[in-house]
Amino acid sequence: MSANKLKTFFILTILLLTFGSCNIYKKYQLPSDESKIVNDYKASVEAEVDSTSLPYLGWEQIFKDPQLASLIRVALDANTNIENARLNVEIAKAQLKGAKLSYFPSLALQPNGGTASYGGSAMNWSYSIPVALNWEIDAFGKILNRKRGAQASVEQADSYQKAVRSQIVCGVASTYYALVLLHQQLGLTKRTAEIWKDQVESMKLMKQAGMVNEAAVVQSEAQYYAILSSIPDIEAQIRTTNNSLSLLLNTQADTEWSVTSDLNFDIPNELVAGIPFYYLAARPDVAAAERALAVAYYATNSARAAFYPSISISAQGGFTNLLGSMIMNPGEWFVQLAGALTAPLFSRGQNIAALEAAKAQQQIALNNFQYTVLNAGRELSDALLKYNANDEKRKYVEKQVENLEKSVEITSELLTLNQTTTYLEVLTARSQLLSAQLSALACWHNKANSLISIYQAVGGGR
Repeated sequence: MSANKLKTFFILTILLLTFGSCNIYKKYQLPSDESKIVNDYKASVEAEVDSTSLPYLGWEQIFKDPQLASLIRVALDANTNIENARLNVEIAKAQLKGAKLSYFPSLALQPNGGTASYGGSAMNWSYSIPVALNWEIDAFGKILNRKRGAQASVEQADSYQKAVRSQIVCGVASTYYALVLLHQQLGLTKRTAEIWKDQVESMKLMKQAGMVNEAAVVQSEAQYYAILSSIPDIEAQIRTTNNSLSLLLNTQADTEWSVTSDLNFDIPNELVAGIPFYYLAARPDVAAAERALAVAYYATNSARAAFYPSISISAQGGFTNLLGSMIMNPGEWFVQLAGALTAPLFSRGQNIAALEAAKAQQQIALNNFQYTVLNAGRELSDALLKYNANDEKRKYVEKQVENLEKSVEITSELLTLNQTTTYLEVLTARSQLLSAQLSALACWHNKANSLISIYQAVGGGR
């Protein structure tokens, strides 16, 4: 076979293999025929979104309390999880850089020397100072898929970093408002304790006047001490919540964090009433799961590419005194060129096993992505339900508080006038009032938490 015929055969073989492997070169796309979940997500990604909508609002536009904003900034600068997420992005970028450089040839300096003697002859030193170049031609997408997979990994790590940032921002806000609630509960309990202290003194005076008996005084004192006993519990909760906030801020425990008493946080009512599905596409954890699917797709393509040949060109050039079997001094310059095509014929099933494993990993990534989208929808639905339920409940609790305040006023006045009411009704009314006031505070806190959950559920926290 002539050299031209060999060259033609070689080119035709490469072209035939290339056309047969065209699927390897396709870029990743979301599968459009998998499920309604994937199709809805795909449509939401392709839809135009308003950059001023809830998922794209910075946390500074949501959490306007100056003290809270200061704490969030500290957490974003110091939290260990955020730092680790940032380092994961750097690792992925380094791997992408390595994948891109795979397109370039490798170059190495390989100086060597030696000596030998045959049949008692004199020792003859030989040396070679070559520069070796090797270049793999990416005819079948092996390097291409590694590079695309590395790029998807960078995007996945970046989305994960945003997800961690969102969790930290909303975690600090939730802990902060828990502290606000506890301080309000502590203040209310202390004020109530002072009222009960006065009530005990009133009961003692009324006993001296013959208006109530000793049982009224004793029960009144018992209720007073019951209220006092709840104060250490609240103070302990404040300390543990402070410690939780310290952990988020990466500072030592037992740090006292000051809080304000007002809730300076709001989400427009139209967003609370109904949030579009495409908001879920802005969630960083959903984006990270989708990028993981892209990584698995390119890993499968790489496994397919392993069935195709590798084509490489190598060259050597340098200075040597070893030419064939002769040693010449001084040496001469030399150049060598070579090409190689290595096609896998039998690899003991390793390539087949690797491809089957890659396909299974890709299916797992798809299942995880679908679950992440479903879970995102559940979290958003739960947050909306809790917000609406607490909003409605608080209206009724506030009316309950108003009526109980009147009940306490009326029963206390009737008891003072020694009319039909008894001291037990007064004690019951006051106990119910305290319980309702604490319930109103809990509704306030639960509503705040629901608002934070809504903001996080749509990917907020940038």
